[in-house]
Amino acid sequence: MLKIRQFVFNPFDENTYIAYDSDTCEAIVIDPGMSTPAECSKFEKYIGEQGLKIKEIVLTHMHLDHCFGANGLHKRYGAPIAASEADAILGVSIAGQAARFGIYLPESEAVRASISLSDGDTVSFGNESLRVIAVPGHSLGGLALYSESGQVVFTGDTLFRRSIGRTDLPGGNHAQLLKSVRDRLFALPDDTRVLPGHGPATTIGEERLGNPFV
Repeated sequence: MLKIRQFVFNPFDENTYIAYDSDTCEAIVIDPGMSTPAECSKFEKYIGEQGLKIKEIVLTHMHLDHCFGANGLHKRYGAPIAASEADAILGVSIAGQAARFGIYLPESEAVRASISLSDGDTVSFGNESLRVIAVPGHSLGGLALYSESGQVVFTGDTLFRRSIGRTDLPGGNHAQLLKSVRDRLFALPDDTRVLPGHGPATTIGEERLGNPFV
């Protein structure tokens, strides 16, 4: 059975998710945003308590607030990092991204994915799987992750409750973002739960009817 644990990390209040199969304890981490030892400790405590085996680290996009903890997780658990190849340039420029927000990160903190994800791919863990949906617009390589059986979609920074992602950062394109939301995400069933990269959960139906930006 698909289980999901949400954390809110770093100064950007970013949502980090652990999705796991309760039968096998295989898990993936979606957008690891932990940026302090205390946040890492909180995350690792949950992994240990649940006896989870992290199979993959999946990035919906490679803006710094969604990747703060990616390298640390990779070193700690040996799990590969997966993301869209179109966002690779963001991953290697993490230090530059951080500098724009007055945050210092060494160049060595560049995040590089060893698994390239594309539209239609499947991310599997235990008996569960998520379908990759390409949703460019917030970044060139924006991805959403959809579980039909679990009736849930992880939307990164593409779709929020009553809002959408910003498009003023490198790789952003407002028209493309709207197309991604309307054509890809709004094609999902209305009762699909939306778990965004920031803020509270919502549903596709709620956003189709009430989101003022789409």
